[in-house]
Amino acid sequence: MGRTWEEYYGDSLSELDPGFWRSKLHFYKSAVSFYNFPYTFGYLFSLGVYARRAELGKDFHKAYCALLRDTGRMETEELAMKHLGVDLRKPDFWEASIGIVRRKVERFERLVERA
Repeated sequence: MGRTWEEYYGDSLSELDPGFWRSKLHFYKSAVSFYNFPYTFGYLFSLGVYARRAELGKDFHKAYCALLRDTGRMETEELAMKHLGVDLRKPDFWEASIGIVRRKVERFERLVERA
């Protein structure tokens, strides 16, 4: 892991932690397929919220603050419909999220090609 960190991060890290891998239980939870679902869902949901920013324009800030206020009081599907005007059961919202990831991957690939 240390060699990989050095390869990818170069001298940007002040120090390497050779025991880092020992402290991360989720590295060993391969039989628990749902373990990382909340992280993946949260990441894709946040990207979908960000994607709505352009469509909502000047109304986005108000909608976003209201969404944050209702977080924990409503189901995610209700939050998205009420504050963002999207139905999470339909693919459009998630496709916008994946589109952001896709563009990041494509940008990374272009950067790597130049290196």
